[in-house]
Amino acid sequence: MKASINKIETMGLVDGPGIRTVIFFEGCNLRCKFCHNPETWNKKEDNYTIKELKKKIIRYKPYFGNNGGVTFSGGEPLLHIPFLIELCKELKKENIHIAIDTAGIGNGNYQELLSLVDLILLDIKSITEEGFQDITQVNQFQEFKDFIKVLNESNKEVWIRQVIIPEVNDNKKYLDDLAIFIKNNIKNVTKIEFLPFHTLGFQKYEKLKIKNPYLEKKAMDKIKCSELEEYFYEKYKEL
Repeated sequence: MKASINKIETMGLVDGPGIRTVIFFEGCNLRCKFCHNPETWNKKEDNYTIKELKKKIIRYKPYFGNNGGVTFSGGEPLLHIPFLIELCKELKKENIHIAIDTAGIGNGNYQELLSLVDLILLDIKSITEEGFQDITQVNQFQEFKDFIKVLNESNKEVWIRQVIIPEVNDNKKYLDDLAIFIKNNIKNVTKIEFLPFHTLGFQKYEKLKIKNPYLEKKAMDKIKCSELEEYFYEKYKEL
């Protein structure tokens, strides 16, 4: 069994706790306007076996310490469930912490995979059907809600990730609604991260000859993003 891997990042510090090896799978059903990894959208040739990927991950196990591990990202890792199930079984034998960074839009049948992972980094695109379709350019909001239901049943730890985009969701009304949505719909949330929209991936669109819908949009001001994050936490605590 093989999977299509775009790149492998070692010594990662931002995709889960501790020091991590981050595996970027290829293939994604979404076309998010703010995506900075458009090179992972289309699945290419399968290039890694389970044995080969396990060997690469274990090589960095000495650096993981007590809370590091591996994070599967993409693209969308949930499009590779059979491969991930078998790989996670192998990694569990090595007592490696496993996280999945996902938008929750895969092919269903998530239960077995979720039973094998330790942490879900859940990327929220929007909390309304209209907003979700606008940002992702697909109509799959129901699939996102279906994944949340299965995720809640798994009782796995969840970190929420929300990209803050100028003139899209950088306002208190959205943050109020986001706080209510998370509190009412998602269990076991231990961390909520705001990620400021940036333009670092713009050159990829040009290189790949892909239309960039946010070409004219400026990067999110980091100070304002931090202020919105503080506002959000206060609202979230009140609920």
